[in-house]
Amino acid sequence: MTLQQLRYAIEIANCGSMNEAAKRLFISQPSLSNAIKELESELGITIFDRTNRGISLSVEGVEFLGYARQMIEQAELIESRYHGQKRRAVHFAVSSQHYAFAAEAFGKLLELDAREEYNFHLRETQTFQIIEDVRTLRSEVGILYINERNSRVMNKLFSDSNLKFTPLFNAAPYIFLGERHPLAREETLSLEQVKEYPYISFDQGDNNSPHFSEEVLSFTDVAKSIKVNDRATLSDLLLNTNGYTVGTGILATQFNGEGLQVIPFESEEVFTVGWIAHKDRKPSDIAGQYIDLLNDLVQSNYLDIHQFLL
Repeated sequence: MTLQQLRYAIEIANCGSMNEAAKRLFISQPSLSNAIKELESELGITIFDRTNRGISLSVEGVEFLGYARQMIEQAELIESRYHGQKRRAVHFAVSSQHYAFAAEAFGKLLELDAREEYNFHLRETQTFQIIEDVRTLRSEVGILYINERNSRVMNKLFSDSNLKFTPLFNAAPYIFLGERHPLAREETLSLEQVKEYPYISFDQGDNNSPHFSEEVLSFTDVAKSIKVNDRATLSDLLLNTNGYTVGTGILATQFNGEGLQVIPFESEEVFTVGWIAHKDRKPSDIAGQYIDLLNDLVQSNYLDIHQFLL
């Protein structure tokens, strides 16, 4: 087992693709594949499961990758200390539902980080993929919500994946719509009032189950439904149509634009937004810093509960 082989395995896990990792490592795909097979043979484990759809970390691979990252970090500290070599770029990744505050905390992290090299990723993605990203260590932190409707399924997935959910804040649902919407001046809204208008929600792909819905209430009996994949498209549709959506709150106008209205929804539902990470893996310094920034933003006056959006 060599440090080079460990770096290869880490890069493949980061990329989620053998071909992409080979390009970044400037080696051929067959050479990279052979190096990993030799490593697996030497250790007597399967690090990556291979299927027709590509590769993914195995259960053994998840555990192995945790140790591999620690060994590489220690090796780079030694190289830096005794050979004067610059440490390699630090990797950090977050997978999140489409929350403006998660993006803002990520931006503040970049402002505070003074290192010369880093490789950071912010993935706004589908709910199931967030769990899978953190399970396989493709991302160190995942941000999503749980509520009474989905908690049983989500907590089982967390347990099966050896993940821990840590709350950030609790909130009630709000309806979001454009300032020119016919309902924009209402003080509260009910399902009966909004159901005739187009309901805009985030597409969950193959895992299109109410348990994975990013919207905190499941409006399954609406006549008009629109699916989107990103926050910018959602905001544009809210501003330029009579559509609406439902969510947690916390919108920074510099991320989502002005002109959106937030109206409390008549519901006793309460949901909890939080972050997930591996139970048995101590967060890196970068992850700890990011989590602190999340908490600061949530608790700040600028994220007043009465101005919650999405």
